[in-house]
Amino acid sequence: MSGSSPAIDTYDLTKWYGAKAAVRGLSLRVERGEVFGFLGPNGAGKTTSIKMLLGLVRPTSGHATVLGGPIDTPSARAKVGYLPEHFRFHEWLRLDEFLDVHARLNGVPRAERARRILELMELVGLSAATRQQLGTFSKGMLQRAGLAQALVNEPELVFLDEPTSGLDPMGRRLVRDVIHRLSERGVTVFLNSHLLSEVEVTCTRVGFITSGQMREVVPLASALNGLVRVTLHLGTVDDALRCGLARWGRLVDEPGADPRQVVLDVPNDECLPEIARWLVGQGVALYGMAPQRLSLEDLFVRIAGSDRSWETS
Repeated sequence: MSGSSPAIDTYDLTKWYGAKAAVRGLSLRVERGEVFGFLGPNGAGKTTSIKMLLGLVRPTSGHATVLGGPIDTPSARAKVGYLPEHFRFHEWLRLDEFLDVHARLNGVPRAERARRILELMELVGLSAATRQQLGTFSKGMLQRAGLAQALVNEPELVFLDEPTSGLDPMGRRLVRDVIHRLSERGVTVFLNSHLLSEVEVTCTRVGFITSGQMREVVPLASALNGLVRVTLHLGTVDDALRCGLARWGRLVDEPGADPRQVVLDVPNDECLPEIARWLVGQGVALYGMAPQRLSLEDLFVRIAGSDRSWETS
């Protein structure tokens, strides 16, 4: 596989189940070494997209490559790791036996297996459970064991579907540290997680998918450093005033809000003095202006909230 090719490259990837489109026209490019967050509400098409990229589900149309090769070829997936959201492991196996089975399935030479398994158990904090059967593991321990098996073939691309599910704060920090170490080694991580606070401190870019369609892909640092939500407390508010304010950004409707209050998402805080001057020029009493940096959760709600069809899907 060519190291200069993107880790993931899709064009118009689509999957229909009967009359329902699970994924529609997914076009996405993820560069090597990126930690990419894949976000969307339940039923948005995230897991179907991942399964198509892994060759577990055949696309209805479109095409995609992983690590420079077509997704329907085993060689393209030889250096891909995967931790599914829902998994069932062999409960009668000890942890070292479980990892040895997956190492053999991935073609890891016998001489390397023992060393790699020891390194992985230490990496995920399970060295003390080496000879413990998986059936005795807690959900958090199983999650970390699953993370270890996803890395057993020293992958260049790892798909992690809800990797921190069931983990306590220390476990989430461990997973976060593992992801950072993978990124430092140039491994691409494709992360699907409902814990937006984890995505916010881990990912370099995020893509938002709703109703099977990619809505937006943004560099996370610049997106969150720029966006500001400003709450304006005014003497009077009418439709003309709201229309005038919309030139600076997106009006946010908050149920039950004070009728003399306007909430506006603006691209940066440099426009705030201009907004204040305009309001005064319109003869509107400005009692307060409260800007607040937007979090990833705010950004998610803004983008997902623009498409209400997912609520009934």
